Amino acid sequence: MIGDVLDDRPLDDPADDPADDPRPSDGPGPADAPGDGDGEPARPTPRALVLSFGMLAIAVLTGVLVVLPAPYAVNGPGPTKDVLGEVDGEPLIEVAGAETYPSTGELRLTTISGVGGPGYPAYALNVLQGWFSPSSVVRPVEEVYPQDVSREEIDEVNAGQMVSSQENASVAALTELGYEVPATLVVAGTVEGTDAEGKLEEGDVLTALDGEPLPDYQSLVARLADVEPGDTVTLTVTRHSRSVDVPVVTGEREDGGAQIGVFVDPSFDMPVDVDINIEGIGGPSAGAMFALGIVDLLTPEDEAAGEVIAGTGTVDVTGAIGPIGGIRQKLAGAARDGATWFLAPSDNCDEVVGHVPDGLRVVEVATLHEAREAMVAIGAGEGGDLPTCTAG
Repeated sequence: MIGDVLDDRPLDDPADDPADDPRPSDGPGPADAPGDGDGEPARPTPRALVLSFGMLAIAVLTGVLVVLPAPYAVNGPGPTKDVLGEVDGEPLIEVAGAETYPSTGELRLTTISGVGGPGYPAYALNVLQGWFSPSSVVRPVEEVYPQDVSREEIDEVNAGQMVSSQENASVAALTELGYEVPATLVVAGTVEGTDAEGKLEEGDVLTALDGEPLPDYQSLVARLADVEPGDTVTLTVTRHSRSVDVPVVTGEREDGGAQIGVFVDPSFDMPVDVDINIEGIGGPSAGAMFALGIVDLLTPEDEAAGEVIAGTGTVDVTGAIGPIGGIRQKLAGAARDGATWFLAPSDNCDEVVGHVPDGLRVVEVATLHEAREAMVAIGAGEGGDLPTCTAG
């Protein structure tokens, strides 16, 4: 009758009586958790013991790797920044005293990030990750950082180099655009062992070379280009408000040109005020991209024209682009952030070959003028014939 059956079984079916059911309703039966049948806890199998000890060992090893310092420096791709863009809502490059123009493209400076060295130790896990990453490099820390300096001292040097690179970039860019950038050429010291030692004094102001005025730093470089190493030149300096002629026998630079054996600290009279707003990045390697960004901003043409161009390199006030460290990590960072073109210093080409990420085209440049021409060609869709780094 109704109520005497449930799921087609009588209510008094033995299966409905928990006391008679060989599989207790509140836990797994013998088939699920082996036991000795008399209520004792189940004993772990040898396989379970091995797995448990293995997991414990892995956890301990991971903890050790995380906290164990390692005597290495690990560098990888760092962030990139569009010098034509903004930082915290403010233009990265601000110009006062001249009209600026918008650009539809991007010019990205590139950086490296890393651990190791004073204040930022690398740990064993960092080193392992660096060894297995194709875009990172692991080196003994003493090859990367001086061991007798503090993190504060390193940061101070990097900050000073960044300030200098910004000034150099501004002078180089304005000169490239045809501005005159007067400079006061102050002697900061002399090179030991040169003829200038003991003749020129700190604080002297260079005003002429062989009677030719030196209104700016570029004039000094141009005059020296016509001098053979070993020639005697006459430097006219202002010393204690007096004009003094000093004959100096020139020496030879590493590249074969003549040098006068003095350290010059130029003070520039900028015709246009350029302010570069960037924090957390040090060193001189962003100079070339700063200069290229200033050129782009101050010209009405949309040179980059929608292209994403990354790059690196130091720049001096004459517009010469110099080599930097970490070029492979910077290539990887540029590709990661969407760049399809990369401007690389000529002197870094031997490190570039064989390490260019897919989808990235490298252009070799030695001067700001070459970098500007490359930017224009890329924006016009004519970058295919630009010089690239090759083996040998």
